[in-house]
Amino acid sequence: MKSIVLNSALENKIEIKEIEIPKLGANEVLVQIRAAALNHRDEWCRQGLYPGLKDGVVMGSDGAGVISVVGENVDKKNIGREVIINPAMHWGENQKAQGKEFMILGMPENGTFAEYVKVNFDRIHDKPKNLNWEQAAALPLGGLTAYRAVMVQGRLQKGEKVLVTGFGGGVAQFAAQYALAKGAEVYVSSSSSEKLDVATRLGAKGGFNYRNENWTNEALKMTGGFDLIIDSAMGDTLGNLIKVTKPGGKIVFYGATKGNPKDVDARKVFWSQIHLIGSTMGSDQDFSEMLEFVEENEILPVIDFVFGVEEAVAAFDRMKSGQQLGKIIIKFR
Repeated sequence: MKSIVLNSALENKIEIKEIEIPKLGANEVLVQIRAAALNHRDEWCRQGLYPGLKDGVVMGSDGAGVISVVGENVDKKNIGREVIINPAMHWGENQKAQGKEFMILGMPENGTFAEYVKVNFDRIHDKPKNLNWEQAAALPLGGLTAYRAVMVQGRLQKGEKVLVTGFGGGVAQFAAQYALAKGAEVYVSSSSSEKLDVATRLGAKGGFNYRNENWTNEALKMTGGFDLIIDSAMGDTLGNLIKVTKPGGKIVFYGATKGNPKDVDARKVFWSQIHLIGSTMGSDQDFSEMLEFVEENEILPVIDFVFGVEEAVAAFDRMKSGQQLGKIIIKFR
């Protein structure tokens, strides 16, 4: 089967390679992938910036397709079922946080950038009826991460004011869409006027260019501050987020692409009783609830560009450039 694997010896660090179709265990199924989606995680693996990297591993966490073969303990009625895959594995019993065995499909175990992928049957869910293959493939990792950040950790309520930073990437767009569907007053930030315009068309009430030194003053004047901020950058941007958070408000961050903050206005945090909350992926319960929410609210993932398998390097390069506006898709069929 055709697959996209990590190969650190090559200039582009990935290669399109024919490998054997995997054999199934008793509780596993083989999914014929129709479409898969890139995440920043995939590009970080290509750059050697992710732990546990192994050459020859099929990359990719997001995928949607059709069950073609089932293990002996899985009902054969599932063959032909249209599904999406939950890439969060071994979360554990604690809904509050993942266990030590937690891992994400696609590294170090073979992922979704292949014509077929084997997964445990408990990772399988019906493809939401309102989504096509590309949209379904875009949903799992980013959709789950955003759902936990906004709904579980952020405990968003209708009518609250929300700021989603770095609008343009998959998680941020899902976060904005979920908040809008929940009835929140949504604002976004980005360095791209085009991305801010797209957010407005999706229903955001306004946007801020975070490269503008006065964006915090503008935001406070326009909104009076935010009840909830969803962020993935951290670093020295945290100070600005604290400035625009209402007393008792929450800052939920699911990444730290800009590293650790050098200075934190601790007095502002404790005096205003601001909550700083970390969030990572999501539990099996979160994934099920996310799918219900997406289907009930007819949320459609924003697709940036669809590439063929042979265009894998171009797809990864687009992710690396940061030009994407929505999810980057690799189509297999």
